[in-house]
Amino acid sequence: MTDTPSTSQRVELARFLRSRRERVRPADVGLPAGSRRRTPGLRREEVAQLADVGVSWYTWLEQGRDIHVSEPLLERLARALRLTPTERAHLFELAHGRPAALPVSSPATVRGVLQRILDAHPFPALVSTRRWDVLAWNAAAAILYGDFGRFPAGRRNGLWLMFMDPERRARMPSWEADARRTVAGFRLDAARAANRREFDALAAELARVSPEFARFWGEHDVAESPAGSKVLVHPDVGELEFEHVTLHYAEPEGHVLRVSLYTPQPGRSTERARKLFRLVTR
Repeated sequence: MTDTPSTSQRVELARFLRSRRERVRPADVGLPAGSRRRTPGLRREEVAQLADVGVSWYTWLEQGRDIHVSEPLLERLARALRLTPTERAHLFELAHGRPAALPVSSPATVRGVLQRILDAHPFPALVSTRRWDVLAWNAAAAILYGDFGRFPAGRRNGLWLMFMDPERRARMPSWEADARRTVAGFRLDAARAANRREFDALAAELARVSPEFARFWGEHDVAESPAGSKVLVHPDVGELEFEHVTLHYAEPEGHVLRVSLYTPQPGRSTERARKLFRLVTR
């Protein structure tokens, strides 16, 4: 990862900016169309004005020159050119050689197709936001962890429940190790957010009510955990060991959701899981 784009990236960035500029109509951004325009879309000086940058600087950028571009400036360009979330991410990739900071977004529900995918998965599955607020789950997840619907929306959060839900904690024989990994993963996601205030607000509130969380949070550990294993004990069938993976699902509106899928380890855990989750469909 680097903040210095290669020559080929600068050339591609120049072409991308010009193509986006030519697609924006003056009327789209509140400018008069005029009768003497020789090229489609906006002029370079108009983009510079909308993004609050110098005309020469923007011209150099469209010429593929080797100049530094800050994140705030890229954000202003993205707004001026009315880029979609996907186009914004591409702009950052070209200009910095790395993705843009991920926006914090908290939709209230998930799309029907995503809920149907959860419901079709035979083992626990759930969807949460970047801040780990749980939006949707299937019946197997409710059997394993307890019904998420019993919590108000503000408390239906993976980090909060790890420390504040006694039922979940009682089912985790390796709770401390799992909790430490959870805190380290949450800290990493907070650092990747374009605005981490919602993350920090949750952490501050949790630190006031959980000395254990305050201690783990104060250690400043970070961890990338897109996949792993977890042991849980359910009162109906005993110990279960799951493999789990968390995937990122980007919606057209720019929301980035976490889709977590569980599957039992082969052998006794699979047998017990099948017995447990058959209870869901009776």
